[in-house]
Amino acid sequence: MWNDVELLINEDTNTGRLCNVREENSGLYQVDTLVKIASTEKVLSDPQLYSSSSSNCSIVVADSTVILFDLSYQTMLLHLDFDSDVDTVDDCLDGHFLVVCQRNGNLHLIYVPQKSTLLTIVRDGADLICPMIFQRLNVSVSYVCQKCLHAECNIFFCIHFFFFTLLGFHISSVVMRCFTEALPENRLSRLLYKHKFEEAEKFAIAFELDVELVYKVKLDFVLEQLASASVGGNGQDVWSDLVEEAKTNLMKIMDEQYVVEYCLKAPWPTFDTAEKMLNHAASRCPSSQIQELRGLNTFLIHCLISSWLFPSSGISWIEFLNITDYVGDMLSHLREGDLKGAQHLWLRHEGEIAVQFDERGLDALLSSFPEDLPSQDLCLWLRSVIVPFVRRVVPRGQKIVARWLEQRARILELTEKGDWPQNGLNLAELGLPSLWMWIPSEDDYGSEEVEHLKSLVSNLRQLLDLYNKYNCRLSLSVFEKVCVVAFLMLDKVPAPELISATVEGSVRPYSLEHQLPLDELLLQYIKDLLERCSSQTTTLFTEWEAKAVAVLGCITDTDLVVDAVLEIMQKAVVPWTEVVERLVQQHLEMVGPKQELLKESYRLMEMRKLLRGYGIRNFNLSNNTQIMTLVRYILKQDLPTSLEDSLKLAGAYKLPTSQIHILYLIQLISQSKSEPCVTLLKKLAPEEAECVIERLANWARLELQDKDHVSEEDPNLLHLQEDFDIFLTPNNYEDPKVRKQFQEYHITAYENTRARGPSKSKVTATPMVANDPDGKTKNISTEAGLRRLARQLQRTEQELWADLALRALGVGKVDKALKILSELYKHHGTTSTGKVLFSAAQKLCQMLEADVPMILPEGVDLPAVIHKLACQAVTVCHSDLLLDCVELCKSTRAAMDVYHQCQLSDNYGFIAKDLSLAAERDPYSQWSFQDVFKEDCIILDPVSVLPVQYEITNCLLMCPCPCADANFLNPLLVPLASMLQMLQECSQLELALRLLVNSFGSCLQHVTSNIMNIKLGIQLYGPQALQKYKACLSDLRTTTLSSINAVAVALLHKVFNWRVVDCDLAIGLCTLLSKTEVFKILWKVIDNTWQNYDKILAVAMVGAHLCNLFTEQEERKKFLSVITDAEWGIELGKLGISIQSVFRQCPEMKSNLIPTLVKNKNTTPEIILQYCSTFDLNRDEVINQYITTLLLEEEEEGGGAGDPGAGQGEQPLGHADALERALQIIPMLHSTRNLTISLSAAILKLSPYNYERIEGVLRIIQTADEQITSISISQAIGLLQHLKSYKRISPPTDLESSHLLENGLEPSALANIRLPFHLLMQTTSYWKILSPELSEETFPTLLLISKLMKVSVDKLYMSAVNHVFERSMKPLLLEQHKRRQKHTSSKETFKVAKTIMGYIHCIQNPEWAAATAHKIAQELPPGTEKTQSLKFCLALGDAWLKDPKLEEAARTRVETFLSKLKLQFQRSATENVLMSSQLNSPEHLKLTGQPARLIVILYEHSSVEQRFRGSAGQTHPGEPSTITRPTTCRPTLIAIWLHVPVWRAKYYLKCYIYLSQLEDLNIPYTVESFLNSPKEGMVKGLWKNHSHEPQAVRLVADLSLEYQVFDPQLWNGLLQKLLGFNMVRRAVFVFFIQVSSFSRTWRSMILAPFVSASLPLSPQQQATLYRTFVLLLKCPFLLNLDLIGIANRFAQFSLPGFALGALLLIPCAKRKGQQIQGLLSACNPITILEQLDEHMNTGELAGVPSQIRDTVLMFICQNRQYQKLWKTKHFNLLKQHIVSSGDSNQVKNLVDYLISHSW
Repeated sequence: MWNDVELLINEDTNTGRLCNVREENSGLYQVDTLVKIASTEKVLSDPQLYSSSSSNCSIVVADSTVILFDLSYQTMLLHLDFDSDVDTVDDCLDGHFLVVCQRNGNLHLIYVPQKSTLLTIVRDGADLICPMIFQRLNVSVSYVCQKCLHAECNIFFCIHFFFFTLLGFHISSVVMRCFTEALPENRLSRLLYKHKFEEAEKFAIAFELDVELVYKVKLDFVLEQLASASVGGNGQDVWSDLVEEAKTNLMKIMDEQYVVEYCLKAPWPTFDTAEKMLNHAASRCPSSQIQELRGLNTFLIHCLISSWLFPSSGISWIEFLNITDYVGDMLSHLREGDLKGAQHLWLRHEGEIAVQFDERGLDALLSSFPEDLPSQDLCLWLRSVIVPFVRRVVPRGQKIVARWLEQRARILELTEKGDWPQNGLNLAELGLPSLWMWIPSEDDYGSEEVEHLKSLVSNLRQLLDLYNKYNCRLSLSVFEKVCVVAFLMLDKVPAPELISATVEGSVRPYSLEHQLPLDELLLQYIKDLLERCSSQTTTLFTEWEAKAVAVLGCITDTDLVVDAVLEIMQKAVVPWTEVVERLVQQHLEMVGPKQELLKESYRLMEMRKLLRGYGIRNFNLSNNTQIMTLVRYILKQDLPTSLEDSLKLAGAYKLPTSQIHILYLIQLISQSKSEPCVTLLKKLAPEEAECVIERLANWARLELQDKDHVSEEDPNLLHLQEDFDIFLTPNNYEDPKVRKQFQEYHITAYENTRARGPSKSKVTATPMVANDPDGKTKNISTEAGLRRLARQLQRTEQELWADLALRALGVGKVDKALKILSELYKHHGTTSTGKVLFSAAQKLCQMLEADVPMILPEGVDLPAVIHKLACQAVTVCHSDLLLDCVELCKSTRAAMDVYHQCQLSDNYGFIAKDLSLAAERDPYSQWSFQDVFKEDCIILDPVSVLPVQYEITNCLLMCPCPCADANFLNPLLVPLASMLQMLQECSQLELALRLLVNSFGSCLQHVTSNIMNIKLGIQLYGPQALQKYKACLSDLRTTTLSSINAVAVALLHKVFNWRVVDCDLAIGLCTLLSKTEVFKILWKVIDNTWQNYDKILAVAMVGAHLCNLFTEQEERKKFLSVITDAEWGIELGKLGISIQSVFRQCPEMKSNLIPTLVKNKNTTPEIILQYCSTFDLNRDEVINQYITTLLLEEEEEGGGAGDPGAGQGEQPLGHADALERALQIIPMLHSTRNLTISLSAAILKLSPYNYERIEGVLRIIQTADEQITSISISQAIGLLQHLKSYKRISPPTDLESSHLLENGLEPSALANIRLPFHLLMQTTSYWKILSPELSEETFPTLLLISKLMKVSVDKLYMSAVNHVFERSMKPLLLEQHKRRQKHTSSKETFKVAKTIMGYIHCIQNPEWAAATAHKIAQELPPGTEKTQSLKFCLALGDAWLKDPKLEEAARTRVETFLSKLKLQFQRSATENVLMSSQLNSPEHLKLTGQPARLIVILYEHSSVEQRFRGSAGQTHPGEPSTITRPTTCRPTLIAIWLHVPVWRAKYYLKCYIYLSQLEDLNIPYTVESFLNSPKEGMVKGLWKNHSHEPQAVRLVADLSLEYQVFDPQLWNGLLQKLLGFNMVRRAVFVFFIQVSSFSRTWRSMILAPFVSASLPLSPQQQATLYRTFVLLLKCPFLLNLDLIGIANRFAQFSLPGFALGALLLIPCAKRKGQQIQGLLSACNPITILEQLDEHMNTGELAGVPSQIRDTVLMFICQNRQYQKLWKTKHFNLLKQHIVSSGDSNQVKNLVDYLISHSW
């Protein structure tokens, strides 16, 4: 199977010639291998091959394999293998289908894109299937048995078979080739592509092709190899052959441009090669060698500065040559730390850098400096190069430089500590404006960055002074933060022994210099030092104490010394060091005013030391108790010194010592130490011993009681004895009554103690109860004692509080009881607490019933408190008590409400209810009657009602069960009837109704709960008792119901008469009454209510609700009608409209209210539409009426927009609001015609000054979109827009008054600031209104109005011209005339004239424009203005004359006008010149129309003679050159007459200068001859005849530059002459501006200073030679200069440093080394090194000085001439050089030399 397919396109290509008998010449053909097909199996016989090609694909068949390719044989589309050989194959349908026919008769149809077989027809039945299939597919398949050749597009395919040469093998592969007729050019390209250059050269010659192409391709190949050799570092043999090959081929090429470009772009391996090749390019094309040679010179110096020779790789040269962004390349060098390379690039390309340098470039430059760049090198370059460059090119860069210098200077403190702060100061000073010599401007000098830099410079100078004067080194950050520098000086002192010397040597001079008091300064330092150092918790760091003491020794003021000692004592670490102790003792022995203070402080410090011995460091003894606590602690330590220390502590704080002795003796007794006790007592004073023994005996008496027996029985008995002096036997203790008796006794004692206690305002010094050692009390004076007693008596704290509360209530101390109960409920929420709270509330109710006296807190609401107690009881009580608590809660609430009706305070009484608090009501209040209604009633008498109310409460709580003897309801009836009567008498109907409902409900609840079953009740109570109970309850029910009905009716009337009807309450009350009675009451209220629609609405809503309840639909409709009318009454009432006239009337009557509605200013369209919709009225009619009324209603007097009187009283509806309402309602109209007609007719009724009303009407008409003919709506609206922004400047006219009278309109104050709209709409009155308004400010608006109204705009411009001239121009001219300034024009005059000219230019009619301008010019007085005006008239006349529509008669008139105008203009111009030259005499002015005679007279004027006589310093008439010079008078006068522009005048002035210089050379030229002569010929002639004169040489240079005459020969000679005449500055200027390409000139420029110099050199000559060396470094033709000769010249003038620098520029290493050796051998190296420091250390010479220094030092090392630098400042440089070189031999030699000289 032939499965191995390999595409071989263009892999094997050959050419050949075939002989053609029909042609004499032989043809050239090309054979291309396309594909190779091989078999993966062994081939036993030759294959059957077949190939075909169509427009879409190519097919190859080998035996049973079919392969499909594209036409180019680059892609295999399909590969198929069949089971038998394939006879034929063909494609169809553009190659989408493939038909394959096998030898066995099978036919296959294959879909090529998917590589799938669609159909296979086998041999069986083929005769029947095949025709049908082919007919269906519309495919015609032709069987081709042998198809070996297919020709298309002159391409011939041949099948060649290749056989293996081995015997016994058959064909193993098949190759397809393409045989094509070829072109010679293609064959040549293939040879060149295969780098067969020799064959290609012969082929090109044979076929007469371009042979140079072969050379160029070969050179490109050499170029690639050169680049590879440069990168790969190949040997010299490789690249030398390549260079020779390139030279050979370049010589064969005639294309000079190609040769030049190749020489420039090639990476030549050596510098000499590059130079030779560039010179070769220059010789082939001299004009192309300038820039590249200059780049080569730059590269040479760059390599020198970078300390490496030209590398073997030429890529660096190419990269350097291709650099166009000099700034970017320089910045990259800086970022890499190559400062020398960057300096050199700047030096060579400063001009190019300046062109593209800006503030952004400055930022990039400054940010590119590396952080580790030495500041010394940086300062030099900045000072000499960068800063002057920035000052010249980017003068506004001071801020940027200042900001960067500040940051950089601060960094130096970290990066260059050794030279700090001098290095920072040197750098920062570069940014000061004084050093930049800038003219300070407000923007630059006062900038924030410069101020910061100045502050930094000041700080650095002070730092430097501190170091130099006071030997004090400080960091900048510390210096900037610190307040006193003297503190830092003392902080820097390393040892206390040096303090005194530092104070005398540094601090005292500093204080004297800054006028600071030294003693106070030292005291403040001690305080600061102690404050900083005393915070250290460890005692290891106490050096500051010695330092503080040392500073104190320098203070002379004794008072300040004591203050310092006190400070040290307070802050010193305890225990004190020997230094502090000695200091304190020393000052304690002294005598002074502050000794007592010092001793007291020392005593306290002694206590600190004492307590520190017991481990107590931080303490604050604020009272005696704390002191005694410390005493107990010290005694318990049981140390030998404990008693002594305790007594010291007591003595220090002045406490009695007896207590301390008692405590100590008790401690000894407990330790069984009797002898020390006796010894101590003997030592005490008799009085103190007696007191101690007495108290000790009392203690012993207590201790000797039966303590052990009791404690074993019960610890509580022991605590009772110790704490409360209660002695009980166990039997007594077990008796609760006894315990309760003792509790009551002690509670009474506690209460008595509290009663005798001090008042709140006065506190006694001695407590009522003494304290025992444990802090416990013998007599109970606190609640804590009571609680402790209760615990010992087996009473809980809760029981104690309950007892205290009930005891307090029993004696009437309600306030105390309430406090206890509050705490009890807060901390003990148990059922027992609930019982206590219930009992307390019930007790209070009983007390109030009995009117018992009580002690109440001020302002307490006792009924509310009782109710609160009952509510709290409900929350925590037992279930058995719950019903009683609920009843109590309900009854106390009623009592509370009754009590509130007895008050006249801020909280209760006749006050309105705050509806905003509704959200804060509790649910019960929301459920109750107190929703909105607040009943008006008489205040109750609390003395009368409260006892009765609480009697009812107590009766309800104590209702017994029914019994046979009595009726338990009888006690309730009397207080109930009494209370009901009192409430009704005071009109307290709400309370009365509640009393009836609650009381009857409670009674019914009790009866129901007690008698759940009748039979059981009869058994318990008997039938008679139950019968009596039933009768009593029935009577109570009857009485209650009748009372409720009466109270409900009365209360309902109250509710309806309240300011806000409480509907819910009213409905509830109505449900208590009958339906008939209710409706009767409701309609009566509605009928009797007059215009109170809120009340009517509420009553009607109550009625409608009741109708729903009673199912009364007819009645409900009536109420709903009332509701609708009432709602409209409320809504319209807000607008100030009364609906009473149509209230409760039929809908037809509701239209009577429309006029009132539409006239109301507050009526909105929504209200109108809603009203119409509610009552079914005609909408269109109502809307038209509404809009008309809204827009055309009469304005109130003094009203209108902008009227000062508006806004007082009721504010009318604004115009904008009215318009908005009208616009909103217009879409609701079905037809707008009637509205438009009415508004159009009524618009004239409006005031012409009321723009807002007029605009509103117009907007409505516009919105209605109805066509009207009376006015143009868009024009009228546009006019209004202009008028609204315009403010009138003239008073109203009589025409406006007449208009107002005719239309019956009132005058308006707006007439003073607004124009009349109606009159402006009438064209007959337009100009009468508008003319008085003309001014420069109003003109733009008036112009827009005129254009809108389509009136003549020209007329407006003419009026504006006249107005401006009369009001502005004439006054200015009059003022100038007074000042005698007729011949000059001021800025104001020019501005006004420009305005007038602008107006005239806008006049479309040329005749009107010219006439207007001429009229203005006629009225001007003589002077510049008149001349300019006449000239302007001439221009207008010319424009008029050029009008193509001008008729002949009019043209004649224009020409006559212009002729007269020109004459007038000439006379005016001449007159103006005479006036400006002070020659305006009458006789001169008469001749203004005769210029010839005037010139003659002027040259006869005496001033001409005086001018020629040279009387300098005097002013003569006609002094300007336009009068004095005969050759220039006529052209100048002509220029004045023709008014030549200013630039021509300048041009002529320059010509006059050149004429003057030519006149000095006796060369006659006139202006005409000078202007018309060829300038190059003039320059060369002048050079030829006058090159020996310095003045002529300079003139030639100026003329050549001015007229761009650049002849190389001329310029070479010219520059030589400039140098020869010592015009070096002029030559340098010219040189760098225009002629930087002349090598001879450069040579002359460099050598010129040596000609004029002489020994000894002056400072000026030294500076000139320095600049010469700089020029040498900048020279673009450095390689063409005689560097050895230049070096010799420098050496002749004793400048060996510059000479060595020139020799270093020699490119040839061998020659350079020889010359350097000779120079250094002949001169002293110290001289060179000193010259480097004196003359070359400027930072401008890039890295050349460092190369010079290294060369000298290397020479000394190589020749071991160390003695030349021995004992000089340069010897350290030599050592550094040797060490940095890393040469061990040189280091060894230097060490040997130093050893030999005993170094």
